[in-house]
Amino acid sequence: MTTSKSALVGGFTRSEREYIRRELDQFFSTLPTVADGFSLKIWRGGSQKGEPKLPPAVRTLLDRGMLRLDRSSAIPRVLFTETGIVALRKMMADARLADPVKFAHVRRELGIDSTRDAKAAE
Repeated sequence: MTTSKSALVGGFTRSEREYIRRELDQFFSTLPTVADGFSLKIWRGGSQKGEPKLPPAVRTLLDRGMLRLDRSSAIPRVLFTETGIVALRKMMADARLADPVKFAHVRRELGIDSTRDAKAAE
C-alpha cells in the first residue's frame, strides 16, 4: 500500500481535509455552501496568466476525481463531484474529522442533520 493511500481517512488526506475545513468554515458572518464550491485565485502574470491558481490539495482532489474545475464565470471555482460529495458526507459525519457544531451548516446541507436536529442541539 502506498503512503498516499494509507494517509486517506474519511476519503481525504490530511492536507485535503484541512483545505476543505478552511474553505467551508464561517468567513466573517458568511456560511459557505458546498453547492457554491470554492473560489480560486487567478495568475495575474507570467506564463500562466489568466489560469486558475491550484493549491496542492485542490490538485490532488482534481486528479482523484473528487473535484471538477468550473471556468464558466469570471472567477474560476472547484465543485465537488458525486464521488467527492460521498466522501465529504463521510468526513462531515465523523466528529473526529469535522466539528459537528462548527460545520452544522454543512451537515444540514448534506442531509446528515435535519433542521429539527440542529435546533435541538442549540
